[in-house]
Parts: sequence; C-alpha cells; structure tokens
Amino acid sequence: MEVAVEAADSKHAEDLIALDVREISLLADYFVICSANSERQINAIIEEIVDKEEAAGVEVKRIEGKDGAKWVLIDLNEVIVHVFSNSERAFYNLEKLWSDAPLVDLTAWVVD
Repeated sequence: MEVAVEAADSKHAEDLIALDVREISLLADYFVICSANSERQINAIIEEIVDKEEAAGVEVKRIEGKDGAKWVLIDLNEVIVHVFSNSERAFYNLEKLWSDAPLVDLTAWVVD
C-alpha cells in the first residue's frame, strides 16, 4: 500500500485516503481512494502507481475503467486503488459506503 500511496501522491492525487477493510470485505485488505481534476491527471496517477508497483515486484492483477477515466480501479490483490474524477467520487462516495472501515494513517507516506 505504501508504494501506491506514494506514487499517487507524487502525481498530486487529491483527498488521498486509505481504508482498512480487512474486517468487513473479502475483496481486499485495503482500499486506497483518491481523486483528480482531469482525465490527464487520472491517467498520470494510474501509470505512476502501475509502474512503481511493478518495479516493487507487485503483480497488477487488472485495471478496470481506464477507457472512461472517471473511475479507475487498480487491483493489486491485497490493495485496491480507486482513482476518481472529482464528480464521480462525490457521486459514488465510497467513504460513506465503507464507513465502518477505519482510516489508515498516511502521514508518513504523503508530502504536505
């Protein structure tokens, strides 16, 4: 998760959070959620995450939604990264949907 968070942050992802979903989901251990202002920035975030994760030896199982670039999901097995356009993030509001999941402290991995 650290690699994905640092990669997203390096491309100026907005409102970057991580949820610990180990106790409430069979899909993954963690969800990383962020947003961006443009399709170009969304694609830059995705490419950086994929490049850094692959360099770290992590298998990128699949990428969903890249063609529309409004909500892209990157499946890293234990971690699922959601990269949203700002409007899509507000509409789907995953933070509310998964509100039982505790937030992960990301301060060590993001630049203020």
